[in-house]
Amino acid sequence: MSDQVDVLIVGAGLSGIGAACHLRRRCPDKTYAVLEARDDLGGTWDLFRYPGVRSDSDMFTLGYSFAPWTAPTAIAEGGTILDYLRRTADVYDVTRHIRFRHRVVRAEWDSERARWTVHVHRADTADTVVLTCDFLYACTGYYRYDAGHTPHFPRQERFTGRIVHPQHWPADLDHSGRTVVVIGSGATAVTLVPALARRAAHVTMLQRSPTYVLALPARDAVADTLRRRLPARLAYPLIRSKNVLATAATYQLSRRAPGLVRALLRRAVTRRLPAGYDVDRHFTPSYDPWDQRLCVVPDGDLFDALSAGRASVVTDTVETFTAHGVRLTGGAELPADVVVTATGLDLLALGGMTLRVDGVDVDLPGTVAYKGMMLSGVPNFAMTLGYTNASWTLKSDLVAEYVCRLLRHLDRTGTRVVTPLAPPDGRRAPLIDLTSGYVRRGLAHLPSQGHRPPWRLHQNYPRDLLMLRYGRVTDAGVRFDAAGAPRGSAVDA
Repeated sequence: MSDQVDVLIVGAGLSGIGAACHLRRRCPDKTYAVLEARDDLGGTWDLFRYPGVRSDSDMFTLGYSFAPWTAPTAIAEGGTILDYLRRTADVYDVTRHIRFRHRVVRAEWDSERARWTVHVHRADTADTVVLTCDFLYACTGYYRYDAGHTPHFPRQERFTGRIVHPQHWPADLDHSGRTVVVIGSGATAVTLVPALARRAAHVTMLQRSPTYVLALPARDAVADTLRRRLPARLAYPLIRSKNVLATAATYQLSRRAPGLVRALLRRAVTRRLPAGYDVDRHFTPSYDPWDQRLCVVPDGDLFDALSAGRASVVTDTVETFTAHGVRLTGGAELPADVVVTATGLDLLALGGMTLRVDGVDVDLPGTVAYKGMMLSGVPNFAMTLGYTNASWTLKSDLVAEYVCRLLRHLDRTGTRVVTPLAPPDGRRAPLIDLTSGYVRRGLAHLPSQGHRPPWRLHQNYPRDLLMLRYGRVTDAGVRFDAAGAPRGSAVDA
């Protein structure tokens, strides 16, 4: 493989594989390589190995637009998703372009040469290698892969059982017949509880505060009907469009009539649980729907485990660990053989790599995102940040399409450099509009966005579709140049 490529993709997860496939389809003349810090492709779906790991979005939209999802379930388990990614990478001849155990440390842009120099640590040899590219494309996600968020609980060292974090699930952990406490209430916790309850003596989900939880069928009845009656080339776009519109409508209704959606969600939970269950305490959050991400449980498996008595929910806080469990602030003690800290993620922008433009370090929080995918003052660079209110891939597909449009525009016009500009009014807004704990902890380390397009996106796929697929590549927020003199720092641009 050459050490100079036209496009260098960082990350071989859902976004990176998709980006490479789009390049092969739309810019077949471009050379590229994919750098992956781990020893296999798949990103999240290769990393997470905890029991029950699955998608929390339907696979007809989490799957790629160009690679129809053909498995029977719409909400799929992690191994099936990983198989889909591997198969797609092979079909589009992407796998041989991936360089595994290559972690990008820093990337330096030189305006005179119109080129990135990328410094990479090889985990297999401990060497540092240098690659160059014309366009750098970060598909790294936004959380740390090497560690999850794990607060230190008082006196946890005296606990005689085992404490594990879902992000690094031990292969040798056998929870059969054991008493398990899962600390957390997010998507990971509501996935783990019913999966662990199948073999454990009992599982308790200990939450500081409740989360909105919605039961959906694991199989999509409309999709099944369309796939039986129509050719795949017609059925898949129809199913995908139907699910996009349904998700968008649910989100918009949540934002415009939160009281109504709150009541509907509460009623749905009440119907799935035994009479007299304290739904208000355990499943009615204090915030509005979609202030934080909604948790989906396929076929209501969490509610089934609670109704059968194999699992329970306790809403309280940890006072201290004991030798044999967890004592709560309210005074009760939860016995446990295993404690699972499903306490969330830590954000990490760009996989931890640092950027320099013409010898000046890029202050990432000082930059403004352009169209949610490029950074002010950083030339020939794009990143993928998926949706928080819909399937990640809906956004990653649009970003990849747009990158290909940019590359074709550069070739067509004879220019070599595209640089986003900061909004002239100087107004800023958070890049991620959720109130979840992991977002609040890491938001200060991320770029911001502006208050109007093209520096502002609204977590709205139809609007983004018009902007990124059909909108102009040239506008007031971006500059195209030939190679030449240094352009200054990201903050000054």
